[in-house]
Amino acid sequence: KTLKAGRPTVGRPAGYSKHSVDSSTQGNSRHSVDSFPSRAHYFRFARFPLSGYVTTHENAFCASVPLAYVKIHPVSLKAESGPIVALSVQTSRDRPLALYLRLVSCLSDFFHSSPQGARDSTDATITTTKTRPPLRAPLASALFARLVRIATPNMPSCNGALATFSRGPHTLRVPRELHAVNRQRLCEQLRRQTGQGAFVVLQGGESPTRYCSDFEPVFRQESYFHWVFGVEEPDCFGALDVERGKAVVFVPKLPESYAVWMGKLHTCEHLAAKYAVDEVLYVDELADALRTRGAQTLLTLRGRNSDSGRMSKEAHFPGIEGFKVDSMTLYETIAELRVFKTPQELEVIRYTNKVSSDAHKEVMRRVRPGMFEYQLESVFLSWCYGTGGARHVSYTCICGSGTNSAVLHYGHAGAPNDRALQDGDMCLFDMGCEYYCYTSDITCSFPANGRFTADQRGIYNAVLAASTAVLAALRPGVLWPDMHRLAERIMLAALRDMGLLRGNLDSMMEARLGATFMPHGLGHFMGLDTHDVGGYLSKDPPRPTEAGLKCLRTARALQAGMVITVEPGCYFIECLLDQALESPTLSQFLVPEELKRFRHFGGVRIEDDVLITQDGHENLTQVPRTVEDIEALMAEGREAA
Repeated sequence: KTLKAGRPTVGRPAGYSKHSVDSSTQGNSRHSVDSFPSRAHYFRFARFPLSGYVTTHENAFCASVPLAYVKIHPVSLKAESGPIVALSVQTSRDRPLALYLRLVSCLSDFFHSSPQGARDSTDATITTTKTRPPLRAPLASALFARLVRIATPNMPSCNGALATFSRGPHTLRVPRELHAVNRQRLCEQLRRQTGQGAFVVLQGGESPTRYCSDFEPVFRQESYFHWVFGVEEPDCFGALDVERGKAVVFVPKLPESYAVWMGKLHTCEHLAAKYAVDEVLYVDELADALRTRGAQTLLTLRGRNSDSGRMSKEAHFPGIEGFKVDSMTLYETIAELRVFKTPQELEVIRYTNKVSSDAHKEVMRRVRPGMFEYQLESVFLSWCYGTGGARHVSYTCICGSGTNSAVLHYGHAGAPNDRALQDGDMCLFDMGCEYYCYTSDITCSFPANGRFTADQRGIYNAVLAASTAVLAALRPGVLWPDMHRLAERIMLAALRDMGLLRGNLDSMMEARLGATFMPHGLGHFMGLDTHDVGGYLSKDPPRPTEAGLKCLRTARALQAGMVITVEPGCYFIECLLDQALESPTLSQFLVPEELKRFRHFGGVRIEDDVLITQDGHENLTQVPRTVEDIEALMAEGREAA
């Protein structure tokens, strides 16, 4: 019923460049945003599926604009990609929906989805055919007369719109320039290491089938290929001229019968515009295309993933033997670049965190004793896809209740989230959605009945204290193993205060008792993969060897631009408790009679996705974390039922 905007921010937002507005109205001259009054407001349509940003003079905008009073005079827009059809929208008091739909269809393609993509531009202009709208619409005229187009680097257009990815007007629009920025970063690094005629050649993911059948699971692009080219289809190759920065994608030449079963066959020109690359050719032209472009050395991807232990897939195609192949340079260069996220990438990761956070909250509202774990998994999946357009999850959903909450990677085929929740159970739900191949990884722990018992409160608060202490300490220069030790120390102290442990805290740390209760690492890099690359490259500190610490997925010092999970946990895993009780070194710290009642407790984990900033961190995850907030949210769900 109303067009609402977010709270105005005084001053120019971070990430904005200087833009110009060229008005042809009488008495108006060219103004730059910088020349506007110091109190000029910038705001974003918060509940309106437009992707534009606008600016108004001070006092020209209020909290909400009634749609019934909005009247837009005929305007014409010029964009770098060429003339855009004139926009002419009029509405009356009884036609607010018509305006809404017209604005969505016309404006959402004209304005960039993120201020991060803005750059200096004098090409984008806005002209109006009238100097003054009717007095009955003064607010609308003040608002729309100051529209500022967010210009982007020279990019091909697709059907008159900037090349973007989205799952509909209610989902995030991701500009394909994200990959142009990645390619630029990659070329800048490789120019220092290679000579003339160097070309990056990557092979994308291949069409999978289920064993020997013809069933094809939904394809998801290989992460390195996506990082460079952003191509969604399988069986492609990509080449990047290091010296010139030109990108060429090679797609399979599909038979005409493909159109009958799978839809329209798109031209190479269409695909080049869609993916904002310089050219698209067919795969069988790859070798010839490289030769004609002066390729001498092909940089291929060959390296071992430090989490899986598996090798990356190196590009291979007919005719590659005619080139010099360098398989040593690319892997560590591109893996290191993936560690540090660009502003465009961060926008997508923020989005996946928002969608996943909201889905976790919906699960907490809906959970009841007697429900099956997989039913709550389905609540999460439905929310992420139906609300956020996230077709994929980042990993197999972990929906543990009771003792299952102590199974670190529960939810696999042998234990498929199939237990019914019992009154009094502790639940540990570790789930994250994926959007445009970028992941999220969030864990929430809560009681099935919505009320913490004294023991549940004690263990939960021990983990929360560890999480809070680590988050407070995060900043560039901090060593990740030190953060793991900090989390262990906080939790061991809390367990001792609860009467489960005894003895000197320093001695417990030296004996590595923390690994009994937290056998995994504190967290991992996150990006295009849940356990993202770059944890143990050749220049990095080696993997620790001590219990618990050896499970860390990186031992690096934190740096601004990294996205890392913070996920301390406390678990009562029977086999580990038995080993500790039998160990002369560890048993001296345990209080067996007190630990006995926790044998079937399960576990608690709290996991947030965190961006390291220049002066600290930004927590991208937004879910209730205190006992009181969790109980309040779950009570809200019961009241609404």
